Formats: sequence, C-alpha cells, structure tokens
Amino acid sequence: MEALVFLLLVVIAVCFVLPLVAIAKVTRVRRSVEDFETRLRGLEAEFQMLRRPLGELTTERPFEAKKETAESEPFVSLPIAESPERRPVSVPPPLPKEVLAAAASAPPPPQPLSAELPAPQPSLPAINWEQFMGAKLFAWIGGLALFLGVAFFVKYSFEHDLIPPELRVAIGFVVGLALVAGGLALKRKENVVTAQTLCATGILILYAVTFACRSSYHFAFFGLVPTFLLMALITAVAFLLAVRLNAIAVAILGMAGGFLTPILLSTGQDNPPGLFGYIALLDIGLLMVARRKEWIALPVLGAVGTVLMQIGWVTQFFVREQYFLGNRVFVPMAIFLGFELLFCAALASTKRASKSEGAFSVAAIGMGGAAILWGFNFLSFQAFGYRPALLLSYTFLADIGLLAIVFMKEKLAAVSTVTGLAVFVFLAIWTAWYLTTQNLYAAIAAFFVFALLHSAAPLVLQRVRKIQMQWWGHLFPALALTLVLMPIFNLPEVSFVIWPLVFCVNLLGVLLAVATGTLLSILIVLLLTFVVIGGWIFRIPIELTGLPTSLFLLGGFAIFFMVVAVWACRQLLASAGMATTTRGKLFGAVTDPANFAVQLPALPATLPFLLLIMVTLRLPLTNPSPVFSLALVFVVLLLGMAKIFSLGLLPAVGLGSTLALEYACHLGHFNPDHALPPLAWYIGFTTVFMIFPFLFYRQFAEKTVVWATAALAAPLHFFLVYDVMRTSYPNGMLGLVPATFAVPSLLDLIVLLKRTPAQSPTRNGQLALFGGAALFFITLIFPIQFERQWVTLGWSLEGAALCWLFHRVPHPGLRLVGTALLVVGFVRLALNPAVFSYHARSATPIINWYLYTYGIVTICLFAAARLLAPPRNLVLGRNARPLLYTLGTILAFLLLNIEIADYFSRPGMGALTFQFSGNFARDMSYSIAWASFALLLLIIGIRQTARPVRYASLGLLGITILKLFLHDLSQLDQLYRIAAFVVVAIIAILASFLYQRFLGVSHKQSQ
Repeated sequence: MEALVFLLLVVIAVCFVLPLVAIAKVTRVRRSVEDFETRLRGLEAEFQMLRRPLGELTTERPFEAKKETAESEPFVSLPIAESPERRPVSVPPPLPKEVLAAAASAPPPPQPLSAELPAPQPSLPAINWEQFMGAKLFAWIGGLALFLGVAFFVKYSFEHDLIPPELRVAIGFVVGLALVAGGLALKRKENVVTAQTLCATGILILYAVTFACRSSYHFAFFGLVPTFLLMALITAVAFLLAVRLNAIAVAILGMAGGFLTPILLSTGQDNPPGLFGYIALLDIGLLMVARRKEWIALPVLGAVGTVLMQIGWVTQFFVREQYFLGNRVFVPMAIFLGFELLFCAALASTKRASKSEGAFSVAAIGMGGAAILWGFNFLSFQAFGYRPALLLSYTFLADIGLLAIVFMKEKLAAVSTVTGLAVFVFLAIWTAWYLTTQNLYAAIAAFFVFALLHSAAPLVLQRVRKIQMQWWGHLFPALALTLVLMPIFNLPEVSFVIWPLVFCVNLLGVLLAVATGTLLSILIVLLLTFVVIGGWIFRIPIELTGLPTSLFLLGGFAIFFMVVAVWACRQLLASAGMATTTRGKLFGAVTDPANFAVQLPALPATLPFLLLIMVTLRLPLTNPSPVFSLALVFVVLLLGMAKIFSLGLLPAVGLGSTLALEYACHLGHFNPDHALPPLAWYIGFTTVFMIFPFLFYRQFAEKTVVWATAALAAPLHFFLVYDVMRTSYPNGMLGLVPATFAVPSLLDLIVLLKRTPAQSPTRNGQLALFGGAALFFITLIFPIQFERQWVTLGWSLEGAALCWLFHRVPHPGLRLVGTALLVVGFVRLALNPAVFSYHARSATPIINWYLYTYGIVTICLFAAARLLAPPRNLVLGRNARPLLYTLGTILAFLLLNIEIADYFSRPGMGALTFQFSGNFARDMSYSIAWASFALLLLIIGIRQTARPVRYASLGLLGITILKLFLHDLSQLDQLYRIAAFVVVAIIAILASFLYQRFLGVSHKQSQ
C-alpha cells in the first residue's frame, strides 16, 4: 500500500506541469475576452458620438474624457438577446438641396473643446492586487508548497525506509530536472511567473539532493571534488536559467546555493586557494549576470556573501593556522585585496547611467571598506603591528582601491573623505600602539603618503571630473600634521627628519589652496605647523640644548608661510577678478577675498609671538637676546606687510605682540645683574615703532592707527624701562626717566607741526597723540620724583594741560582724558581717607601741604571748566563744565574745613581729626566759615545767573543757621555765641539784601 502511495505521488509530481499549462491557456483566453469587451465598449461610445448633432459636439466634453470616465467605472456586460433574423440597417433619407447649400455657405464650426484641453499627464499605474495575487503570489506559494511537499515526502520515506537511498536520490534528481524542464517549456510571456517558480524550485531540489548524496548517504561517487563540481554546475545552470528566463529569483537561489556549497561540503581543512578561487568564480558569474540583465540585487548580495565567507574563514582558520606570522600574512592580504580589485573591475566595466551602476558601486565600496576593516583586525596582532612596511602598504592599497572607485564614479566623491578619515584613524591607532624610534622613518613615510593621496584625490576630481571640492577636502594635510604630533609627544627622542615631512605637507596644503582657489588649507596647515613647533618646544630640556634649533624652525616656517600667503593671496585676488592692489580690512569679514588676503599673511607674523611667549615662560632665559632677535624679525615682517598693503592696524598688532613678549620675559626672568641687554631691547623696540610712520610719511599721512601706535610705543614701554632703572640703577633722580621719554615725543610733535598741512583732517589727531604722550611723561616727573600727593597733583595738572591743549588741538580724546584725570584727582582727595596719613601735621598752620595739594587740584578743576567753555563743553554728549565747577567747589569747601581743623588741632597730634564740640573758637569758626562760603556762592550765583549755585548757597546757609540754633546756642560760650550769631546774622541779612537788590530787579525787568 505504501509503495502505491509513493508511485501516486511521483506521478502527481511529474504531471504537475499539465494543469499549470491548462491554467495558463485559460488565463490567455480570459485576457483575450477582456480585450474584446474593451474594444467593443469603445466602438459603442464612438457610435453614440457620431449620432449626436453638431452643436452638441461643440459644448460637450471630449470623447477622450468620457472614455476615461467610462473606463474608471466597472464594466457590466448586458445580456445579448439571440435573434434568428438580422435586422436591416435603417438609412436616413437624403437632405434637401437647400439645406446642403446653406450648410456649404455657413462658416466652419468651432473646434471642439477637446482640441483646446491640455493633454492629460501620465499617472503611475495602480497596483492590480487581483493580478498580483492570482498570477504571482499563488505561483510563489505553490512553488514553495511543492518544494516542502517533496521535502516532507523525502523525509517520510527516509524515516520509514520506503525506498532505497539510491532510488530516493534518483527520484530527487528526476523531480528537480522535471521542474526545470517544465519551467523551460512554459517560457512564454503570459506564464513568466509560473516558469520562474518551477525553475527556482527545481534548482533548490537539485541543491538539496546533491548535498544529501554527500553528507547523508556518503555515496562513493560523490566525493569532495565530484560533489563540488556538481554543485558548481548547478550554480552555473541556475545563472543560465536566470538569464534565459529573465528570472532574478532563480539567480538569487543559484547564488545562495553557490555560497552554501563550500559550507555544506566543508571538511574542516584549510584550503584558501580552492575556497576563494571558487568564490571568485562565483562572483564573476553573478557579476556578469547582473551586468547583462541590469539586476541591482545581485552585486550587493554577492558582496555580502563574499564578506560573510571571509568572516567565516578568518574566524575558523586565521588564528589556528597562524596567518599573522612569516610569509603566511600574504595569504589574507591577497584574498581581501583581490576581491576588492575584482569588484572594482566589475564597476569599471559597467556603463554610465545604467540601472545597475549604483548597485555595482555599493558592492565595490563594500568590498573596499571590508578590506580597510580587515586592516583594523590586523592591528590586534603584534606580529602585524611591528611590520609597518607590510601593514601600511596593505592599508594604502585598499585605500587606493576606494579612491579609484571615486575616480570612476564621481558621484561618490564623499567616499574619499570617509576613506581618508578611516585611514587617519588606522594610522593614529598604529602610531599610538606600535611606534618606536626604529620604525619612525616608516611612520613618517606613511604620514606623507596619506597626505599626498588624500590631498591629491580631491584635486584630481576637481580638475579631471569637474567636481567642486568641498571644505572637508582641505583637512587631510592638517590631519597629517596631527599625526606628526604623536611621535613628538610619545617618543623620548625624535629625529630632525620629521621637519622635512612637515615642510612637504605644508607644500601640499599650499598647492591644494592655489589649485582650488581657496586659502582654507593654508590657514589650517599654518595653525597646525605652529602647534607642532610648540610641541617640539615643549621637549626642550632645561639646559636649553634645543633652543637655537627651535627658534630657527619657528623663524623659517614663519617666513615661509608669510611669503607663500602673500603670493597665494595675490593669486586668489587675480582668480576672483580683483586687482592685486585691492586693500582689504584686517578685522573685516573673512568671506571677503580682499580681507582674507590681508588677514592670512598677518597670521604667520603674529602667531609665532605666542610660541616665543611660551618659550620665555617655560625656559629659564638669562639672556633674552635670541628670543628678542627673532621677535624683531617678525616685527620687521609685520611692518613690511603694513607698507605693502597700506594697513595701519598691523603696526598696532605688532606692538601689542611685542609688548606681550617683553612683559612675559621681564616679569618672569628679569635679573638686575644682567639688566643692560633687556634695557637695550626695550629702547630698540620703542624706537622702531616710533620712527616707522615717519619713514613712510606720505603713505601713512592719513592713517590714524599707525600714528597712534607710534605715539603709544613710548608710554607702553615706559614701565619696563623705569623698572629696569629702578631695580638695577637706583638713585634719587628717577624723575629723569620720564623726562628723557618726553623728549622724543616732543620732537615728533615738532616734526608733525612742520610737515602736516593745517587743512589735513588727521592733523589734530596726530598732534593730540604725541602732545598727550609728551604731557604724560612731563606729569609723571612729579609723582616719580616725589610721592603720594604728587601723583594726584601730576594727574590734575596733566588733566588741566590736556584741556588747554584741546583749545589748541580740538581732538575729543584730549578733552575726554583730561576730564577723566581731573575726576580721578578729585576722587583721590575727597573720597580717599588715607590722604590724611600721607604726612604728619606740620607745625605751621594754614601754610601746609593741604593747602597746595587741595588748592592746586581745585584750581585745575576751575581752570579746566573755564577752558571748556561752549562749544567745547560736551564730553560724551554731556556738559562737563557743571561737573568740573561742582567738584572744584566741593574741594574748596573741604580745604576750608581741613584748614580750620588743622589750625585748632592740639600741638603734637600726628593725624588730623574733625570735631564739632569741645572747642568754642573752632565751633564758631566753622559757623562763620560756612556762612561766608555760602555768601560767596550766592554772589557768584547772582553774578553768573547760575541758579544751581544760588540753590547750593541757600542750602549751605540754611545748614549753617540750623547749626547755629541747634548746636552753637547750647554748646558755645557766651562771647563766642554772640560773635557767631552776629556774624551769621550779618551774612544772612547781606544775602537777603543781595537777593532783593539784584534778583528782584532782574525779575521785574523780565516781567
């Protein structure tokens, strides 16, 4: 009974094709009927349109629109009544001749609206779910069910031993071949899906049966080589069927079987040539099929399968067979690079803009990326890591393969950047783990090759493939310099050979910038180069054995970058269509080529100052001459650029940089026993900046900043020179130092007065700068030569002098600085409690240091207020005269009270004290003095018609009267009380008289 069941199943399996053929024929007939119904419906619609009158045709919608509407509705065929007779066709009677004549003379009818309507836009075809499920889905399900049925039947027969093994295998081969033959027999347009399903199922059965012959039954014929050849043949047949039937499913199944064949037939023995030779042939076949049929899935799946096979081989055999030792390392490298080359060649053979071009690109990039990643795996083995020539060569070959892909397919330009970053990470890891002094030269060569490859690749793409280079393409010279930093910081001893590499990388950055028309790469390598030099400087020992070399490198690279930057900027301006004499702004927008053409050359001359400052702060320099000599070179470069580009800001930048270096060196390493060299350098730098604008007077006559730099050079260097003189050459005549500094400023002022025309718009500014510098030194003579209150006196005198100079040179800065100095002088005397402890009380009352200190400052305030008469009275938009008069009045009132307190202080007291009780004469003097001061203010207020002054006098007089009644009436002795009341009364009456006499008359006149 079981044998009959088995034979029945075999007959069903063999004859399965016939029902499918019948189904296919029925489907074709059904499609023919549907086409006939569609044509019939169209003819009926046309016939109805022909029967309409002519007028209706011009107003109705066009036939095409109605046809579309009709087609969108479901078609229901009406039953056709059978008739034994055929009805005759009715013929309309002929029209009268009059109607025909009128129709001939009538104007032509208007065109139907359908001619005026625009052609309908093609729309995407909707998915016919019925067709999909009926024709494709069920076929696929049927094929799967058939395969599972055969598999379950074979399993059942195995379990119950119904059929001998040889017969089982024969039946399997027969069924598989029958399905393939049936698929080929059904190769028609209407049966495509069914044919593909049969062939795919047959290929699966053939794979399964062949594997069973080898693994389950162990037939003698099915040894390793025959079985391998048979499965390879099945794979080749699958590819041929896929091409013949245009069936990608068959190709995918054949590819899957091809990749599974080595796995299923594995003996556990390592044979990389055989394994990967077979995989290479399989890849070649599927790539050829994919190229011929434009199937986008095959290249990607082939690359995935190849990588998975590589992973399996490495996992099982790489460590066991020690492929990381000796010459065996060439085997994995050849395998990985070979497959990358294979897929790159396949990509090169594809046609541009073909359907499968993207898939081939993805597959090639995947294989190249896998080769790079295998390089990272090699890093985990020290035997690889300490063979840098071999490991780095492998990495660069994989890198070149990916760059070749980018060159072939310019749309993949971003891949070069990603690849470059991956190689950079690889080199950084290798440098951190395996770099030694012995393999330093290999590392330097690798860094240069990396910079060369990935700097040239974007440039070649731009020149050959006309691809615009993105900003990140300029990063690779900088990344190479970043790699250079690692040996500098990690190795105990670094060869000088590293600097030619830095220079070559800089050249690459410069060439890249000039070729691409952007200076970004120069800026980046400039900054990184100085960082590298800074790292080198940090390695200088305390004994200063490497200082001359470091300074030579710093100066050499600074000059190189400055010359290159000037040349490249001129090229940039020429390429932008701008004249090379175009003047940019030092602190303008970087996006403006003219501004950047100025900013870039300024960096090489200013950034080295930071490194020189680092040298002075880190190293114990007893003689700063080497550092200052190099700084002088940079100053000359900056001033030369200022001359070339007519930039007044560059001298200011140079002065600021030089001062930072000088102060860092002076505060950190100044030795009074070796004071002459730094003193000579301080004076020399001051002289250079002061005489520079006078050497090129015509060019800088209208530049304010360069003259401000020259004027401020001496005041800003004054502290350095003064500190050297004070500590190294102490004497009692240090006031000569500011006096000596005042001489050059006065000489410069005289030269400007003679050379600058009176109508020059910058004349007042230049005179104000040098005149203010000269007054600054003159006023410093007093506080330096003397002390304490002389500082306040010097500032107040300078403030009044600047206000006087503003009378002659109306520069707003003079007025502002003068007013500020006077306010500071007032604060130091009025709000500084320590002022009374400057000196002990003198034995002489009234005529003492209080009088000349407060008196001179008060006079300066009043003088400045008088000098700033309208229209010169506005400081920062505010009237400064009331402020100065008020401060002067307050100081005068304070002086009055100080003198009274000093006069009545007990002999022998060292400090001045203010008391308002215990001494009748002193209390009376306060009252009388306050009243008298109030009367004086009233007189001034009436004379100057200054209402605030009169209000202040009335307020002070009121306070005096309150003191008189609330304090003096109870505290003073009778005679002092009488004197105080009488004097205050007289003053009050006099004040009343003055009010009535003068203000009353003016009030009546105003009415």
